[in-house]
Amino acid sequence: MDECTSECLSLAVDTFLLSALRVARELNRIIEERGKPKMIVSDDGSELTSNAVPQWADRTTVDWQYIAPGKPLQNAFIESFNGRLRDEFLNEMLLSALTQA
Repeated sequence: MDECTSECLSLAVDTFLLSALRVARELNRIIEERGKPKMIVSDDGSELTSNAVPQWADRTTVDWQYIAPGKPLQNAFIESFNGRLRDEFLNEMLLSALTQA
């Protein structure tokens, strides 16, 4: 999520957890399309703290900042986006699937 433009640059979906390598591939794709950011701010989820993501950040010279553990308000914009996505899209899809069944 680009906080300056409020644009969702990528929405990767998987059946379980995204791997750090998958996150790095998505970031490479975004950089090819949009250019390299100066900094990325994220939570400390396992897909973002394993070796692949910090190594990617070092390789690409992108400054990576983690919010403090247990402090989602430090990244409130993405937390709000995730909540709206879940409420407005995923719950709608689930309700639609249940009503069709």
